[in-house]
Amino acid sequence: MVILAVAGLLFSSAGTGAAAPSAWRYTMVAFSNDSDRDMDVYESGGGTDFAALQTSAYRPPSGVVRDASIFRHTDGMYYVTYTTGGGANIGFARSSDRVNWTFLQNFPVPFCCALLPGTGAGTGSAGSSALPSLSPFTTKAWAPEWFVEGDRVSVILSLSTGGGFVPYLMTAMDPGLRMWSFPTPFVGIDADHIDTTVVKDGSTYHAFTKNETRKVIEHWTAPSLIGPYTPAPFRDFGPLKEGPAVVELPDGTWRLYYDDYTNRKYFYSDSPDLNTWSEPEELPGVSGTVRHIGVMREPA
Repeated sequence: MVILAVAGLLFSSAGTGAAAPSAWRYTMVAFSNDSDRDMDVYESGGGTDFAALQTSAYRPPSGVVRDASIFRHTDGMYYVTYTTGGGANIGFARSSDRVNWTFLQNFPVPFCCALLPGTGAGTGSAGSSALPSLSPFTTKAWAPEWFVEGDRVSVILSLSTGGGFVPYLMTAMDPGLRMWSFPTPFVGIDADHIDTTVVKDGSTYHAFTKNETRKVIEHWTAPSLIGPYTPAPFRDFGPLKEGPAVVELPDGTWRLYYDDYTNRKYFYSDSPDLNTWSEPEELPGVSGTVRHIGVMREPA
């Protein structure tokens, strides 16, 4: 069984001649090059050509709504979590129709006695053996991503005390997704890494994360969600790339989306095994508009 981060499960619908109705509906949430105060919502029948469902669908009471991630919970509601830009908080909102959203909370990430490995160093060295140190506070919480496995709902987020981001895991403690566990650091992926998303293929967890020092996207693997992670083969997409989202297509091919942020474009690349990747192609329609997308798939 394949379990995926809810940053995106994407499937395509084959057809000949006139476009056949898709068996799936894909919802994309994103902020734009023009505004990080508003979340736009897009829809696609095939997972590649997205059209606006509702621009400015959600604006939080304060702060920004960057790096949104979306999934549909067992209560039938859609939930997003996002970067607020407000220090050690991540935002939550929900909707019944993906168009009208209700603010839930800015959740203050618990920090009492949290282990923050390497966040004071900011070296960005892969596989550092530096021991964790106790930190009295978290200064920034960034880029939360849903990860759902069975009935367990978690958020992968990046935390920093000022010396570099490190990926952490928090797990929901109530069905309404309002109470969360203390953050637990990933093992193996140290500072300086951000925008971490994870997919599971078979018994292996694959993390795709931005090395903030080198400004490149990296691939790491582990036998469990929390690690220990080790570097894995990956295509060099070049510097100044971020916001990876990895999804599985119906034929078992994997697709990675990433933000070419300095050029204000969005690209995707496909892989049969999560290790070798095709030549990137620009994402039609929304490239040049969207930033750090989150995508989910559900039956049409």
